[in-house]
Amino acid sequence: MLWTANQVIRKFSTTSHYYQNKLKLALIGQSLFGQEVYTSLRKQGHKVVGVFTVPDKDGKADPLAVAAEKDGTPVFKFPRWRAKGRPVAEAVEAYRATGAELNVMPFCSQFVPMEVIEHPRHGSIIYHPSLLPRHRGASAINWTLIQGDSRAGFSIFWADAGLDTGPILLQRACNVEPNDTVDSLYNRFLFPEGIKAMVESVQLIADGKAARVPQSEEGASYEGIQKKSNAKVNWAQPAEAIHNWIRGHDKVPGAWTVIDGQNVTLYGSSLLAGTAAEGQPLEIQGLAQPGLVTKTGLVLHGSDGKALLVKSLQFEDGKMIPASKFFSSGESSSLELTHEEQAMAEEIRAIWKGILSNVPAVQDTTDFFKSGAASMDVVRLVEEVKQRGVELQTEDVYMATSFQDFIQMFVRRLRGEDQEEELVVDYATQEVNNMTVRMPHQCFINGQFEDAENGKTSNSINPADGSVICKVAASSVGDVDRAVAAAKEAFDNGPWGKMNPRDRGSLLYRLADLMEEHQEELATIESMDSGAVYTLALKTHVGMSIQTFRYFAGWCDKIQGKTIPINQARPNRNLTFTRREPLGVCAIVIPWNYPLMMLAWKSAACLAAGNTLVLKPAQVTPLTALKFAELTVKAGIPKGVINIVPGSGGLVGQRLSDHPDIRKLGFTGSTPIGKQIMKSCALSNLKKVSLELGGKSPLIIFSDCDMDKAVRMGMSAVYFNKGENCIAAGRLFVEESIHDEYITRVVEEIRKMKIGDPLDRSTDHGPQNHKAHLDKLVEYCEVGVKEGATLVCGGRQVDRPGFFMEPTVFTGVEDHMFIAKEESFGPVMVVSKFKDGDVDGVLQRANDTEFGLASGVFTRDINKAMYVSEKLEAGTVFINTYNKTDVASPFGGFKQSGFGKDLGEDALSEYLRTKAVTVEY
Repeated sequence: MLWTANQVIRKFSTTSHYYQNKLKLALIGQSLFGQEVYTSLRKQGHKVVGVFTVPDKDGKADPLAVAAEKDGTPVFKFPRWRAKGRPVAEAVEAYRATGAELNVMPFCSQFVPMEVIEHPRHGSIIYHPSLLPRHRGASAINWTLIQGDSRAGFSIFWADAGLDTGPILLQRACNVEPNDTVDSLYNRFLFPEGIKAMVESVQLIADGKAARVPQSEEGASYEGIQKKSNAKVNWAQPAEAIHNWIRGHDKVPGAWTVIDGQNVTLYGSSLLAGTAAEGQPLEIQGLAQPGLVTKTGLVLHGSDGKALLVKSLQFEDGKMIPASKFFSSGESSSLELTHEEQAMAEEIRAIWKGILSNVPAVQDTTDFFKSGAASMDVVRLVEEVKQRGVELQTEDVYMATSFQDFIQMFVRRLRGEDQEEELVVDYATQEVNNMTVRMPHQCFINGQFEDAENGKTSNSINPADGSVICKVAASSVGDVDRAVAAAKEAFDNGPWGKMNPRDRGSLLYRLADLMEEHQEELATIESMDSGAVYTLALKTHVGMSIQTFRYFAGWCDKIQGKTIPINQARPNRNLTFTRREPLGVCAIVIPWNYPLMMLAWKSAACLAAGNTLVLKPAQVTPLTALKFAELTVKAGIPKGVINIVPGSGGLVGQRLSDHPDIRKLGFTGSTPIGKQIMKSCALSNLKKVSLELGGKSPLIIFSDCDMDKAVRMGMSAVYFNKGENCIAAGRLFVEESIHDEYITRVVEEIRKMKIGDPLDRSTDHGPQNHKAHLDKLVEYCEVGVKEGATLVCGGRQVDRPGFFMEPTVFTGVEDHMFIAKEESFGPVMVVSKFKDGDVDGVLQRANDTEFGLASGVFTRDINKAMYVSEKLEAGTVFINTYNKTDVASPFGGFKQSGFGKDLGEDALSEYLRTKAVTVEY
């Protein structure tokens, strides 16, 4: 059981001021943690009468001593409290002279005698980084991870003569993440929450409300101190046990093994999902199966055959390298610095000197850590360098510990030379549309293009002539799992989640700029792969995609919560506010009609909200998504943030629906598939879902319309993008008095349409997306004729190579007919009459469908238009226009057309969660 104390109770006076009881405190401890506890207690009004910490090391005072000396608080630096089993009289006497009422001991590493522990009126309290009675001892955090505990935390207990056995005052717990290390657990929870809890504990004692809960011996454990000497890896264990051992020693003291006769320390372990990539074998002492040096790190196998991945290696001389560079770590040549770079190097030297105050002068050979730097010094160095315009990670400092190596690394980053490996793309190329089109065709996982792990491919077909454009990787379940793992790693530990939202927006703006630079190539690929007329692909498929990324790039730094007034719990006051946070890894499954635009509509909002994603393009139109992936690397999007896994919906889409690490799935497609996805997402891990599904959008044309506009827009409502348009007008209701004229004029316009090569700039109507869809359209028209509808024109495949369908018009369509109820998703105009003046009657017919994606009305009567728009049951209503979508306007359906929104501010909510935070003060 975890015991927690009551909240601090403050006394409320008649003058409406809050008062707290205050204590005189002695702080016995060290480190930045001790410094923060000291500062926080003073801010709360407690008086620190003495600080007892460790002696200076290499001429550097402990952070606690630095803060206390700055404030003028008495500071004592006794090297020990006991000698030969007896208390050091000088230390005890100095302590007693402070007159402390309570000893506060944050991260105390010295053995303090009971004469000091029991001396003050309130005794002594100690912070311990485990959930006592489990993991008593000095290496508690290490053993929490080594033993694979699912929960971690800390205890504040009353010191006694035992070893971490005193009564519990307060405990706090958190979940242990799969790849937590000592550092990450400490920085995320044990450090910030521990400081707050120490301050709270002192106040509870001051107010006489502190708990004293005896520790149970049930579940008690004591593990020895972990040192370098006993941190060697035992390879005769399952992979998870080895992973826990390595992360339990990361960064201190460091788990190690023997490679090439040298002790090598392992850092950055994670369990490996799926099959390891290709790499060079590496013999490791005691490991039955050689390790594998891959482009992502060192793959190691446990006794159960499962694998883990180690990211960094440190040698006996202190040098740390990426594990992926083991066989090439000594190949990089030294850079010759320019005059400006030399000046910056001297600025960095001054930063090092400010941190390493004990070093007389910083030489090129000066080692940062051997000169006494600690983990907080790493943070300071990273932050000061950031002010010089170069973004570093703490790992970079560990990788370049000497000043000379650090400057080389700094300058490479400054020049942009020390980035990730150059992107290698195995292009499929074609000379078409007066250009050389270069198309990636492999899976895109963790920033790299690679074949599907099983080597399978599928043909991407040009619908204009039925030819094979290229073979595209057909992803397996293992590929999906690796993509999800990469996205999860990028979200949990990569720079994307840590990035300032404004910087994230800058990357999305850069991506939009690159898409614009490549818009003609993207439009050509889109036209070849989907059959879209080139001019439409350039303006809409690609043009609106660019607009979408620019629009959501602007939202990145405008995602904000609210403050909410709530009922106050007197005498205390409360502040409640909300945070809007990203969900994590999101999956996106897009259709084949607008391959790039559907990608943009969903992924731009997803990325702007701070998520990472795994996207499955339609199996028949994957090429613009893969070209987009290439541009994301050029834009500087960190690896793992965007992953593209082409393949079948039954395999790839199903795995994305089932995957437990995916927190949201956005889908555009048919209603039956949407229902299956929703079911799978619910049964797997109750992931959030947004669905944009089928439609049978009604378009009502009244006799008082602008006939020219109604004809032009009505045709666009049906034939735009060859009718492969989710909001296409699935059924036109034309008022009886203008019906015949309307049909005559539509047929006249159809005869003027040019059907042909979509890359020809004069073409009006291109091929259907793929052969199976064309066959369904022909069958759809045959059913219409059999049911008794009048086929005015079209209804057949065009007699030419490719998958061309004639623009078609049906009249005399009755409400019970198949073509009146079912979506064609093609160039088929389905027309029904309605009686003059029967507004409510036609509305009833228009709404008599389970779909509700879009709708439209043409009339010059604004009152009628507004009445009809109010009554139509659809997510979008067009008045005297059609197909007028915009990146700022929310888009989504009602009823079985799905739920959730793309575009506009509403789309961000699909990829965010709201957290309410209430503070009592």
